[in-house]
Amino acid sequence: MKILVTNDDGIYADGLWALVKELRDVGTVTVVAPDREQSGVGTSVTLHQPLRLGKTKPLLKRVDTYSVEGTPADSVILALKFAMRDRADLVVSGINEGANLGNDVFISGTVGAALQGYFYGIPAIAISVAAFEGFHFDVAARLARLLASGIGDGALTQKLLLNVNLPNLPREKIEGIEITKLGERKYADRIEQRHDGRRQYYWIVHGESQWNISPGSDIWALKQNRISITPLPNNPDSSNRHFLNGLALKLSQELLDNNLLK
Repeated sequence: MKILVTNDDGIYADGLWALVKELRDVGTVTVVAPDREQSGVGTSVTLHQPLRLGKTKPLLKRVDTYSVEGTPADSVILALKFAMRDRADLVVSGINEGANLGNDVFISGTVGAALQGYFYGIPAIAISVAAFEGFHFDVAARLARLLASGIGDGALTQKLLLNVNLPNLPREKIEGIEITKLGERKYADRIEQRHDGRRQYYWIVHGESQWNISPGSDIWALKQNRISITPLPNNPDSSNRHFLNGLALKLSQELLDNNLLK
């Protein structure tokens, strides 16, 4: 199994390498990721300036590693066309520092990278931890490995993108795994007018958003200390729905039986 790993937090982000460490046991891993922080760029693709792809030193052995002067989506495109030459069986994006829930998936660089894999007909996983410090990357990375193994079994009847979010908790405090739908939230951002002494400029300030915590949504799952797995698009066929429900049950059993981190 040939696995492309990317992210939007940059080539040397801790979450990316926690992911690589686990996925090496599933298949051959190639890392192609932005050379710097690219959060919030969504599916943006660079069209009007050159892109550069360069081989760089990996943090782990047996991993071909490339940095891209571009967005997460650029990274996947260059990976599939040049670094891996269309030989990827799975794209995994993450582990993101911060959740990607509800409407946020439409601006998420993490999800945007995974979407590029989906556009190329490759199964893809975007995985995020709902925190900004003190990350439990070990749980998320092992879960990604189990998901990759399940997808590699060939039980999917259509290509899917799975958006995975974990509460930032040790394994023993996670209550299980849910197959969810996208939730909704109302944004409370505001625009401030500022002046630098020469001219006026504008600054976007994130405010406290209002989440709609409807049962069955990704937001609801995390509030219940559960892992959320949301298939995108939101309407997988019945065979894939059956596969995902079975996969969630299997993963929950392994989690609750204290096997996830063994």
